[in-house]
Amino acid sequence: MNSHTVVVVEDDEVIAYLLEFILKREGYEAVRAKDGREALDLIQTLPAPSLVLLDVMLPYSDGFQLIQAIRANPAWRDVPIVMLTVKSHEQDIVRALDSGANDYILKPFQPNELLARIRRFLKVMP
Repeated sequence: MNSHTVVVVEDDEVIAYLLEFILKREGYEAVRAKDGREALDLIQTLPAPSLVLLDVMLPYSDGFQLIQAIRANPAWRDVPIVMLTVKSHEQDIVRALDSGANDYILKPFQPNELLARIRRFLKVMP
């Protein structure tokens, strides 16, 4: 087991449940924000997590705004951000990566691929 905390910012209940299940099964602690407002609150109050899984399309603040908020918080500045979204246009991918995201995964995602990408950032062996 490991003690990594992953913040999941996802407004879709089914996807959020699936992500939390996958993460917890692998021994990660999952903390969820269901919209941009909750995510901003976590960014301001929670100690820096090990990684953030971030949707682009969210109520109140979108994923691009949240990338800026994460990178502006000194405690969170170096936290890896993995975008997990249906937005597949090249301009969205480029914008996210240029804004400070570390990776970009399209929905629907493959759970094992997602976990491999998370492990890569957290330097955890399978």
